[in-house]
Parts: sequence; structure tokens; C-alpha cells
Amino acid sequence: MLRILPLLLLFATSCLAQTFTSTIRGTVRDADTGLPLVGATVSVSPTEAGTITDPRGTFRFDNLNVGRYQLTVSYTGYGTALVSELLLESGKENVQQIRLIPSGKQLNEATVTAARPLSFNSIQEITIEQTFRYAATYMDPARVATSFPGVAAANDQANGLVIRGNSPNSMQWRLEGVEIVNPNHLSNAGTFSDRPTSTGGGVNILSTQLLGTSQFLSGAFPAQYGNVTGGILDMNLRNGNDEKTEFTVQASLLGLDFAAEGPLSKKSKASYLINYRYSFTGLLGAMGVSFGGEDIRFQDLSFNLNFPTANGAKFTVFGMGGISSNTFEPEKDTIAWEFEKDGYNIIYKNKMGAVGASFDQPIGKRASLRTVLVASGLNTSRKAFETDKQTFGRRDQIGNDGILNGKISFNTTFSYRVNKQTRFKAGLFLTSQKYETPPVFPTSEVKSWIIQPFVAWSSQIARTLTTEIGLHAMISKIEQDNTNGSILVEPRAAIKWQPSNDEQLSFSYGLHSQLQSPYVYSSVYGMTDIGQNFDLKPTRSHHFVLGYQQTFNKSNSLKIETYLQHQFDVPVGGDMRDNYSTVNLVEERPNVRLYNQGTALTYGLEVSFQKFLTNDFYMLVSGSLYKATYVDYIGLRHDSRFDGGHTFSLTTGKEFKSGNQSLWGINAKILWLGGFRDRSIDAEYSALLQITIYQLQSAYSVRMKDYFRPDLRIYWKKSKTRYSRTLALDLQNVSGTKNEAYRYFDKRKDAVVTQYQLGLIPVLSYRWEF
Repeated sequence: MLRILPLLLLFATSCLAQTFTSTIRGTVRDADTGLPLVGATVSVSPTEAGTITDPRGTFRFDNLNVGRYQLTVSYTGYGTALVSELLLESGKENVQQIRLIPSGKQLNEATVTAARPLSFNSIQEITIEQTFRYAATYMDPARVATSFPGVAAANDQANGLVIRGNSPNSMQWRLEGVEIVNPNHLSNAGTFSDRPTSTGGGVNILSTQLLGTSQFLSGAFPAQYGNVTGGILDMNLRNGNDEKTEFTVQASLLGLDFAAEGPLSKKSKASYLINYRYSFTGLLGAMGVSFGGEDIRFQDLSFNLNFPTANGAKFTVFGMGGISSNTFEPEKDTIAWEFEKDGYNIIYKNKMGAVGASFDQPIGKRASLRTVLVASGLNTSRKAFETDKQTFGRRDQIGNDGILNGKISFNTTFSYRVNKQTRFKAGLFLTSQKYETPPVFPTSEVKSWIIQPFVAWSSQIARTLTTEIGLHAMISKIEQDNTNGSILVEPRAAIKWQPSNDEQLSFSYGLHSQLQSPYVYSSVYGMTDIGQNFDLKPTRSHHFVLGYQQTFNKSNSLKIETYLQHQFDVPVGGDMRDNYSTVNLVEERPNVRLYNQGTALTYGLEVSFQKFLTNDFYMLVSGSLYKATYVDYIGLRHDSRFDGGHTFSLTTGKEFKSGNQSLWGINAKILWLGGFRDRSIDAEYSALLQITIYQLQSAYSVRMKDYFRPDLRIYWKKSKTRYSRTLALDLQNVSGTKNEAYRYFDKRKDAVVTQYQLGLIPVLSYRWEF
């Protein structure tokens, strides 16, 4: 025994000292043409390793120790790209797609990737690494956006966003650059009326396993963006590994994830990436486990197939689809019924799918053509029944709501680089939509089409001065309307001054338009002469943004923006007693005669300081002060529903290394938001009619209490030779703070009741990559 003891000690020591390695590789291409850049310099820190790209524009670093790295990519005549917060784990290669932009001078800012769209202000990138690391994101990029200044979640249960005081309805979801339907499970989650919305939901159907870097824009959009006034989340897909087959398995209280990626053929660089997810609550529900009377289930499938072709071209086929349900059944013990909902049986179902293709074709050495076609559809239904106390069966149906939404979106964009200082871009968007809601008189169907051509011209007119001017047109038609539709021209302009490599001052302006929600068009008004609001024009918006950015080093930057948004042609209620404006709309059907005679004004100041993850620490501090108001039909100005006054977010984290195999991370996020507003309820009249009745002329005069929520995420990463594992615990609202959501009259309580946001939500997850 004494003889083998030294051998055991030697074996244990070698195991503890074992170092695990993996590979960082990728391609470097011209951002305008997509052509590979040969001889680009690529270095990886904190090592001293460096290389240049080969004739295919590829680079490779093998046998790197697992851990955190930064890539720096430079090429003569192009701006430098810095890829921060890059995590290398055993069992998985890290593959990067770098796009460099020709530039004579570029700010030495802390960027994540050089593939940013041409927007000088109000843009944030959301990486998959941030989505996995930030606290309580549930792997949803929209929830990452709540760390940005001026952004707040409409409620805890869903990812609908209030951006600079705008309704979630003013936000647009895009996939690979084109507009799609609401891409979320459980779109009724947390809403005031428990009805489905067209802008948010409980869980994003597109799994994070497929996401690359997404773009979040909050105002003064460049010329290629249209039919939106509030904000944009453009989700981009990453390609699967084209050299090695890899798998990811994850189990959490959200669900079970299975992902696979790899080459489709050894003879080409074609690749596949596919993910399937099934809700863990669904598995428990199948075993008879109850969650407070609600049975919540969802499952989805996403894929991305990439086929590189000759001369640097690329063809992709992608898709996503999911089904979900939420069934509420009352307690068998009727004595335990406390609230009005306790006596109902509610069945909610949701189906969503999208399939598309894109083709990128370089044209010579200065131009490229990109074409995208996506068809997406959404089908939701919600049926509610009163429960018979004697038989416990369904009695009277008291609700039948739903959405049937189909959308086909097409885009083709031509980009041409005149020289290193000047670029030209022109394109066309075509969108056709059909939208149906439960039958109402005279019709519940809305058909629309939109044609959106655009041109943009960007030029570096001096070494320190860059400008961009553009023009966007929106030609739209609601088929139920007997008028000729609308033709709207929208100028866009931006200018950026860089007095040094470390700072920039920029100004952006945009005139934007957005069609009304289909609920607004099909809403019914009148008692004897019933009509609908199909004759409404799009809402329009002037947006001005002035920004300043200071970069202190390659991982720290300060951004300050001040903005003003003036909306006009806003539909407002013709009944002077109602004070109704669609800027306050979320999910309800207004059923009011509306006219395009309202306005809205939002202005504010935003500040954010960001330190990317270097030296095992990162931090993002952001805050804003803002004011959001609207003017009603008779010209009176009111505070809007989403006039919270301020936002504050602290997102931070620290990593700790334990030997060569383990990595611990502690991450926190603190949200402090000004309370949104609600209308005053007439308690006496509500008790008489047994429904919620708001006081006349009340507008949104009641301000709810400030919202405060701390979140926490703790993870432990363990590396082995051929795989890595991550054990994580997310705690949303770790303090259990009771934040107000809304108020309503509850006929069982016979009183006005305050509904609160979610309390403490723990989510345990285990991730295995190999």
C-alpha cells in the first residue's frame, strides 16, 4: 500500500493540473460585399497569439486553454473590430463571423462585432453570450434589453417592451431583417385582460441555441427600417459548425433543450443547426403535477441550414415553430374560491410558425445583393367558461378571444461601395398580412399590404466627419377601406463627428410611420349605426436623437443620448368623455370611433456606462429620465399610460476560477422603474354593474408605485476533455418585492383589487455541451 501511495498522489496531482483546450476560428469578410478579406490580422488576448487570414478569409487558433478571450481584427483601409466577452469551453469550438467596414477613421470603442447596421445612435447589440450570462433572462434576448436605458418590461410574465415611454404595440419583431408575427409562446401572459397580444409573450419560440448577434434599436431608425415608431428587435441566426458535429443538452424548469449542429457534407462547407425544446412544466403536467390550477405547456423546433456557393455567395433555409397552451381549472373546493377568476375554466392555445430563405450574392468587388423571403403565421385562442358549482362542468361561455395572423415578408437590398469613403444602399420591402379576430359585426378580418422602397447614402466627407442621408417610402392599403390607401415619404438623416479616436458626437433624425393594430381597425363603435375604423391612417412620428460617446479603453465606454419623439395622426376617441388614445393600447379592442387627430410627445435623457467582461468582471449601468404625454380629441394633454418618469438598471457580474477546470460566476441585475399609470375606477358604479367601470374624464391619472426587482444568477462551469457542463440557478425578484401590475373590480370580492407582478421565481438549469 505504501508503494502505490506515491503513484496515487502523482495521478491526483496530474489530474488537478490537467489543462483543457479548444479552438477559436472563423472568417473575416467585407461588410458591404461579403467577400473574404485575405491577409487580415487577427490576434487573441490575453495571449500573444496572432495570425492572418488565408485565401478563404479564414483564421484559426488551436489548443487554446478554456476561458475568456478577446479577438482583435484589423485590415488596411478598414475599421478595427473587437470581439469581447468571448467564452471558450471544452467540447465546443467557438466560430466567429467577422464583417469589417471600410473606414479611414474609426472610434476605438468597445464593440462586440463589426457587423453593426449603419445607425449612429440608439442601437445596442445583444449577443448569445450576454443572453446566457445576464441574470433572469431565461435565454430571451428581449429580456436582455431591459438592461438598456429607457427600456422596461410591460409585465414580469412576458417580454413585451416599453421603449422610451411607447406602448409595446409600437415595437417590431424581425427575423433576418424582415418583419414577422409575434414569435412568442403564451402571448396572453400577464396581460390586464388575460387576452393575447400581438407583440409579446411568456417565452421566445426561437431558441437561443440558434441566435447569433441580435440588433436592438430604439429610435431614429436608418432608412432600411419602416412600419415602426417605437423599437425594433432584429434577431439574426448563426450558422452551425461546418467542420465538427457538436451537441448541446439543457434541462431547466423552463424546459428540455436538445441542439445539434455540424457539416452537411465533408465535400462542402454546408452546415446545419437544429434545436428542439419541450417545457418541463409540460412533463410535470403529464405526470399530474398541478401549478396553482394552471397547466402550462409548450414545445418548439428551430433550424438553420447554410449552403455556401461559388464566388462567396451564401444560401440559407431557416424556420421556427411552436405550440403552447395554458389551461386553468378551478379548485374542487368552492369554499377556497377567493377571486372572480377562481370560478372560471379558461383554455388558452397558441400556435406560431415561420419559414424562410435568404440569398447573399457578391457582385464584383464593390457590390452585393441580399434577398430574404419569410412566411410567418400565428393562431391563438382563448375560451372562458363559468364553472357550475354543482356538477363542476362548464356552464356559460363568457369569453371567446383569439388572433389568426398570417404575414409574408420579402426584402431585396443592393449595396454598392463607391469608394472607401462613400457607400450607397437601395432596397425594397414587400409585406402582405391577413389578420382575423373572433367574429364581430360587421367583420373581424383585416387584410393589408405594404410596399417600402428605400435609398441610403453614407459618406465620410472629412476624416472626422461622417454623414448618412436616406429616404424611406411607405405605400400601404387596408383592403376593407374604400379609400386609396396612403403614400408616405419619410426622410432620414444622421451625422457623426469624431474629434478623436476616443469620442464621438452624433445627431440622428427620422420620420417614421406605423399601421394601426388590427384590433384598432376592426373595433366596433356605435349603437344604431355600427361602423369600424378601417379608414384610419398610419400613426406618424418625428424622432430626434443627440448622442455623445466616450471610450476609455477597449472594454469601457460611456454613452449619453437625449431624444425627442413627436407623434401625430394618432387615433383618438371621438367621444369627448373617453380621452381615448391608441398610444395607451396593449391588448384590448377599443370599440370607440377613432380619428387621426391626436398627438403624443416623449422626451428624455439616457446615460449608460458599460464595461465588458475583462479581468473577470463586467458591469452595465444605465438610467433615463423621460416624460410621455398625449393629446386627446378635444386638445387636452394627459400623462400617458407608460409615463413612468425614470428607469434604472444595474447589470453586473464577477467570475472566479477554480483550478484549470472550473469557473464560478455570480451575476446580478437590479431594476428600479417609475410606476406606470392606470385609470381611476368608479368603485360604486362597478359594484352596481359587477364589472370594472372607469371614472369619466379620468385618463391615466393614477400612478402606481415604483417598480423594484433584484435578480440573481449563479453558475458553475466544469470542463472535461471532450465536454463542458454548466449548473446554474436564476432567482427572479430575489427580494420577493410586491410590484403593482394593474387594478380591477372583482365581483367575488365585491371590491377593487390590486393585481401584483410575479414574486420570487427560481429556475435551476443544467447544460451539457459536447
